[in-house]
Amino acid sequence: MISADEWLARGQQLELLGHKIFYVDEAARSEPRGTILLIHGFPTSSWDWWKVWQQLNRHYRLIAMDLLGFGFSAKPSPHDYRIMEQADLCEALADSLGLEQFHVLAHDYGDTVAQEMLARQNEELGVGKWQSCMFLNGGLFPETHRAVLAQKLLKSPVGFIFRHALTAKSLNKSFDHIFGETKASQEELDTFFELFDRDGGRRNVHRLIHYMSDRLEHRERWVRALSQASCPIGLINGNLDPVSGSHMVERFQELVEGEHFIHHLPTVGHYPQVEAPDDVASAYELFLAGL
Repeated sequence: MISADEWLARGQQLELLGHKIFYVDEAARSEPRGTILLIHGFPTSSWDWWKVWQQLNRHYRLIAMDLLGFGFSAKPSPHDYRIMEQADLCEALADSLGLEQFHVLAHDYGDTVAQEMLARQNEELGVGKWQSCMFLNGGLFPETHRAVLAQKLLKSPVGFIFRHALTAKSLNKSFDHIFGETKASQEELDTFFELFDRDGGRRNVHRLIHYMSDRLEHRERWVRALSQASCPIGLINGNLDPVSGSHMVERFQELVEGEHFIHHLPTVGHYPQVEAPDDVASAYELFLAGL
């Protein structure tokens, strides 16, 4: 396992739009086939990708950042964390690195960030040219997002109080609920919490949860982004996920016309890249090979 400190040592800090943002950028080890921007979920960080990193990095340059308020990036407080700003930061990183064309691989909260960025691509207002976008489990449609109790409490008027109850033990319990048949190891759970809590991260969690309201406010724009996608899109989904499992895939098939790459992971939950990294990496490479 790659520790949090080892992951930190592989990356660097860059000031973007007034904030210090952490990211890892590693060139393909052989026979380069392109660049992938990886966008993580809530409430974790770019470290989530370490299990698929080795396989994908064989032929692809990989770039993964910690979004504002997460992991090793700045965690300003008070701050009004919104999806639009996270999309701005992702685009600022892509622009800073001079990315002219690239693929996007997103998960959970990162799916929502990617939907806004995809909407900009469709409008020809985005940074660079997207070659594809792959979504792992996430709330692409607010009506299919089944929030866990902790998310509901954080979004409620008592969220600023409930944030203090988010301990390592309670976070472990939440992860146990959303994982499938393969559970996270204690080392992984400890690292999730370490990066979540780093630099006072807990104090912002009731603000970060605002993405649930953003999804409702911008639903039509972000669903339209999928329907009008200017690049190939697809899903790799852990079907046992109680939050965004097979029911989300069914909604995708109802609303998004056309033939799209969809890979089901029947025994996997909300974190496919952690629970079944080999399956996820292989399915994703198959998708990329078919473009």
